[in-house]
Amino acid sequence: MLRTDGGATIDEIVAETGWQPHTVRGAFAGALKKKLGLEVTSEKIECRGRVYSLPSD
Repeated sequence: MLRTDGGATIDEIVAETGWQPHTVRGAFAGALKKKLGLEVTSEKIECRGRVYSLPSD
């Protein structure tokens, strides 16, 4: 979801995975950033709120 065009919000990821919001944020910080070394970027979009994405390698 993070590599799709437009990224994903925490709420969208929660709805898709069934995880709690704090688990999603923890996965960003722990698994994606620290373990895999990926750069998770975010931007605030007017109609969606904070949207997170990964580079589309």
